[in-house]
Amino acid sequence: MLESVALIGTFLVLILVGVPISFSLGISALVSAFVSNLGVAMIAQRIAASLQAFPLLAIPLFILAGGLMSKGGVARRLVDLAYLLVGPLPGGLAIVNCIESMFFGGVSGSAIADISSTGPIMIPMMVEKGYDRDFSAALTVASSVQGIIIPPSHNMVIYSMVAGGVSVGQLFLAGYIPGVMLGVFLSITCFILALKRGYPREKIPPLSKSIRIIVDGLLSMLAAVIIVVGIAAGIFTATEASAVAVLYAIFLGFVVYRELTWKDFIQVFIDSVRTTAVVLFLIGCASAFGWMMTYLQIPAKVMKIFLGISSNPVIILLLVNLLLLFLGTLMDLSPLIVISTPVLLPVVQAAGMNPVTFGIVLLLNLGIGLTTPPVGAGLFVGCMVGKTTVERISRGMLVLWPAMLAVLFLCTYIPWFTTFLPSLAVTP
Repeated sequence: MLESVALIGTFLVLILVGVPISFSLGISALVSAFVSNLGVAMIAQRIAASLQAFPLLAIPLFILAGGLMSKGGVARRLVDLAYLLVGPLPGGLAIVNCIESMFFGGVSGSAIADISSTGPIMIPMMVEKGYDRDFSAALTVASSVQGIIIPPSHNMVIYSMVAGGVSVGQLFLAGYIPGVMLGVFLSITCFILALKRGYPREKIPPLSKSIRIIVDGLLSMLAAVIIVVGIAAGIFTATEASAVAVLYAIFLGFVVYRELTWKDFIQVFIDSVRTTAVVLFLIGCASAFGWMMTYLQIPAKVMKIFLGISSNPVIILLLVNLLLLFLGTLMDLSPLIVISTPVLLPVVQAAGMNPVTFGIVLLLNLGIGLTTPPVGAGLFVGCMVGKTTVERISRGMLVLWPAMLAVLFLCTYIPWFTTFLPSLAVTP
């Protein structure tokens, strides 16, 4: 009992006094190991062992690929393609925002990259056409969640490792239908709001320009096609797919679009190294924290608590979702993946949910957390890009959260949405 109090109590105290999450996890594990007489060397071994897994190589490569796509002109061309496809609909520019994020999520794998890259393009365009600034910024933030659901997503790699080796390829394939559903549900919301608020339609570009937009857009999306077909057909693993994505991003930026400079390349490389260092340090410390929780049998105790409340799988899964939604308002996405997975995965498995489905449900929950105050990272980036405040953008989110929650609960209670594509794959 004392060891569990030392682990959880130290972590909560450090978080409350403002210690960074990675250090809080590592220090808490050290304190608990000391109280348990395990020795601090055990924690160091767990940190080192957790970082020696080959699939982790995909994380820096996907981060680098996303940065290169962002700087290489891909974002603007995907916006143009979405504009051509859905612009003529009522509220066309708002729907463009949703569809573009669907496209960009398939090449970047990052919600923050989507907001940072396409927000400066989409938000001023929408405001100029008569859309509310708050709604424009909120929609940009909400639609960016597709970036962590539609592969490639380095957060899926993190979940795979924490969950004990769940297939990254299976997770990638499982994310496509929910990611597209999220874009479609948000688009339907925009369509209804457009009819109610009188948002305008957009004009179709001339034929010659339309052909060029289609060609450029398809070239940008080819990266996502290569990744999903390659993994599904067993041509390469998810880790190898990350290397292919980097090479294709370099090819597009330097050879095809010629918008990527060596200065940009070096800066993206440096930024990717920094981000990777932060992510891997977090994974190492969180793995030690998770190992201590397992050693102290905390996940088993949590599962007993849930099963003590109800034995009905519907109720258990509802409670898990509500807990994750609440935690998502308080902490960032990556730390929550590594903290909550060891605790909640046994609970949802006892309720009949498989690990692949839970991975997508977990990311949907925590993706919604990116859009909620007080600490939603996507929300704050959207405020900076959209030149608005957290209070105002949160009001704009009120009409978008129902669509996001609908996708979450559909994926929770209808496993087909997350299991159909993995069942067709050649690779396990």
